[in-house]
Amino acid sequence: MKFARIGAVGFERPAVMTAADAYVDIGELTTDVDGNFLRGLDVSALAAVVSEKVASGLEVPLDGQRVGSPIARPHQILCIGLNYADHAQESGMPIPQEPIVFNKAPNTLIGPNDDVVIPRGAMKTDWEVELGIVIGSPCRYLASPEEARTHIGGFVLVNDVSEREFQLERGGQWVKGKSCETFNPCGPFLATPDEFDDVLGLSMWLDVNGERRQTGSTSTMIFDVPFLVWYLSQFMVLEPGDLINTGTPPGVGMGMAPPQFLNVGDVMELGIDGLGSQQQRVIRAS
Repeated sequence: MKFARIGAVGFERPAVMTAADAYVDIGELTTDVDGNFLRGLDVSALAAVVSEKVASGLEVPLDGQRVGSPIARPHQILCIGLNYADHAQESGMPIPQEPIVFNKAPNTLIGPNDDVVIPRGAMKTDWEVELGIVIGSPCRYLASPEEARTHIGGFVLVNDVSEREFQLERGGQWVKGKSCETFNPCGPFLATPDEFDDVLGLSMWLDVNGERRQTGSTSTMIFDVPFLVWYLSQFMVLEPGDLINTGTPPGVGMGMAPPQFLNVGDVMELGIDGLGSQQQRVIRAS
């Protein structure tokens, strides 16, 4: 099942995508696609409701409507750094022996096609296509990566936008380069785990102004999806609706020779197999 949130900023309605260009509204069943909804989700029961709506002619065409982040503002956004060996190499950093963990402010979350804002004073804003994990039920001291699978609510496409000067040249605090406004485009939809045979073989890509920058696959992650959920649960409680950005393949601007970064007017396009695509225009903070 594929969940979405449709509508203007602050007025998004919960929906289930029934086709690439159509959806049914499920606002009578939940106020939002949030932790409370995911905690009690019964996909089979909801599928029957959606089928009835479709049969009753209640599908709604997207017709240019804004698509918001498919999850409401989460309790936390956690990120895994250098989770692809070739990205670590292009960054000039050692391959990690344990996951590198940092966070992004929850208010960085925006829709998949919303504008990305270059912060004031920033000169090194970069792109990162990533697979996002959305937690479906509370995780605390999980016994094994296998157990972690049952706590995953779904997967999303994310762009872990990063300001490299703030991240790496301003005292070593990654969160400063990761938590600027609009720095986590998400969506267009949240796909539940039953949509995939295996999320560890999904192709991923990112273009800037029509030129391919990143090409990769989730199969080359150093730490895979179940391991990451299990690992994080040993240090903190993960709550339904929490988002985990799992790292990016090579091809970021910082790793190019010479480095290249985003400018006002640039357009990023990115996608992951089975999770749709995004497009963001770059603007400057006022």
